[in-house]
Amino acid sequence: MTINFKKTYRFAVKSALYITLFSTALVNLLIYLFFTFSYQFILIFAISIATFSFIVIQYRVERFIYKKVKKIYDDVSLLESSTFRNQPITTDMATLTREVKKFATDKKLEIETLKVREEYRREFLGNVSHELKTPLFTVQGYLSTLLDGAMNDKTIRKKYLERAEKGVERLIYIVQDLDMITKLEIGDLHLEIVEFDIVKLVQNVFDLLEMKASKKDILLMFDMKYNKPVMVIGDQEKIQQVVMNLIVNSIKYGKLKGSTEVSIEDLTAEKVIVRVTDNGEGIEKKNIPRLFERFYRVDKSGARTEGGSGLGLSIVKHIIEAHDEKIYVDSTYHVGSEFSFTLEKSKSRE
Repeated sequence: MTINFKKTYRFAVKSALYITLFSTALVNLLIYLFFTFSYQFILIFAISIATFSFIVIQYRVERFIYKKVKKIYDDVSLLESSTFRNQPITTDMATLTREVKKFATDKKLEIETLKVREEYRREFLGNVSHELKTPLFTVQGYLSTLLDGAMNDKTIRKKYLERAEKGVERLIYIVQDLDMITKLEIGDLHLEIVEFDIVKLVQNVFDLLEMKASKKDILLMFDMKYNKPVMVIGDQEKIQQVVMNLIVNSIKYGKLKGSTEVSIEDLTAEKVIVRVTDNGEGIEKKNIPRLFERFYRVDKSGARTEGGSGLGLSIVKHIIEAHDEKIYVDSTYHVGSEFSFTLEKSKSRE
């Protein structure tokens, strides 16, 4: 570490001046009492004393402060702070105070962030455990009943095996979703970038979810009639999964006899924005920042009864970000929600 001495010169100069004045006055008195008075001698003596005093005081004070401050730097370096490790040691108290204060603030923020992450980690592990435990126990219960003698009854055997199969399918669904998120996070999921019509894709999703929506008498519709294709660029299969997940959520949390509306608008010369709007129960503001976390559910009690892996919105976010695009949420509690995402326009778009 290098030494950066500064802002102690005023202290050294004043100290040297006091010593010089005292020494000069004393010598002047002695000369007056015992020797012949000489202004030249007094001037040379004063300059010599001042210079020597300044050098000694400056050096000793700087070394004293340096030793004390170096201990602070050494103690801080034990915390492996990149803020201090590569910086010269300063003896300027204002600078040191500022650096230590910044270091303490950064560490406090880092600790708070770690606490939040730890809390999320515990919650995530609890959610994973719950999501996997439910279908596992279901399968185990049906199989145990069959092994205990119910297998001899053909009707019960078929019914229980079918229910066990559904539990296994749910487990596979959760594992597949987790695998997809992992691949998306590490950038290991290959995207097949093609040109496709986003209007046609949304209509296909409407057709697939028509029966699910009809159970709650929810109307799936566009905001207007699109007479021409809207050509965009992306992984068609993955974008369909995004639209599917968003519309499924709008149905799941939508109100009876409600509606889900999709609009496709020009955002910029190169981008379109796809909006999925519903008039369902909406989302409280406190829950919005965590919507895209794995297994995070706004409705802790009833959401699981609707099925799903609890990973839908997390997958949506990762797919959109894998396309280098943005996703947005706007929701008013008890009024409805709007999820929107951007896509790149096709260069050959009409």
